[in-house]
Amino acid sequence: MTPRILAELPDEFDAALRAGRIVPYLGQHVLSLVPEYAAPGSPEALVALLTAKVSVPHKIRNRLTQAAQFIENFKHRKTLVDQMNSAFSAPPHHAPLHGWLAGLGLPLIVDTWYDEAMASALHAAGVKWGEVQGLSQSEHFGTWTGWYDADGNPVPDRSPDWKTILYKPIGGTSPSGNYLVSDTDYVEVLTEIDIQTPIPAEIQALRKGRNFLFLGCRFNDQLTRTFARQIMKRSSDTHWALLPEEPTRMEAKFLDEQNITRITMSLADFAARMCATAEPA
Repeated sequence: MTPRILAELPDEFDAALRAGRIVPYLGQHVLSLVPEYAAPGSPEALVALLTAKVSVPHKIRNRLTQAAQFIENFKHRKTLVDQMNSAFSAPPHHAPLHGWLAGLGLPLIVDTWYDEAMASALHAAGVKWGEVQGLSQSEHFGTWTGWYDADGNPVPDRSPDWKTILYKPIGGTSPSGNYLVSDTDYVEVLTEIDIQTPIPAEIQALRKGRNFLFLGCRFNDQLTRTFARQIMKRSSDTHWALLPEEPTRMEAKFLDEQNITRITMSLADFAARMCATAEPA
């Protein structure tokens, strides 16, 4: 089990990304590039906000999905959604990296946290775009995803004039407060995700033949590994992950199994390098 490691970006990377052959897959840690955006940037920070308002048993108060389930069971789903909305209520900001990605006009960007930084960048870039979000079965039984245009209006499907689709598989705070966050939310999705039911057909089509680039992601828990594995299924056989930290044993195993090359460059260095190559507006 020896994951491939690079210190620098591969030679073909820039051209492949600009040509839309690489799908950026954003994790929660990308928010570290946006310190002015007062939104929780990790499960630990988010669960601290949730449990500051509702008392939960000590043994689960640092476990996001379990604490969220407790709040849902004993305070009602509406209370949980209201608390999630409150946690992500700050006006969104985006980093230059988000802006650079938005300006590329990529066919698909995957964003696996609840914040609105990437959406903010797409708005600012003025590209034609829309998004699709994962939906909780406790609120939308039988419907796995919701589509929205750039103004936040619900639509039945993607629009042909969208240049970029923003895919938020665990939901997002805007426009409708859709969240996969409790144990029940994830159990419902995980029972179907292996046969791809919760993943829109449009996303399945767009990923074919494409490489994935994981930014701000860690794979040190089963949920993040499962979602990444299923979202990248039937894509290409070459992928990359920015991971300057030494991976855990399970992360290293996952990288090896999924043919993901680890790039030891920091997210900040990557952002600075990529944004320096941006063409002037």
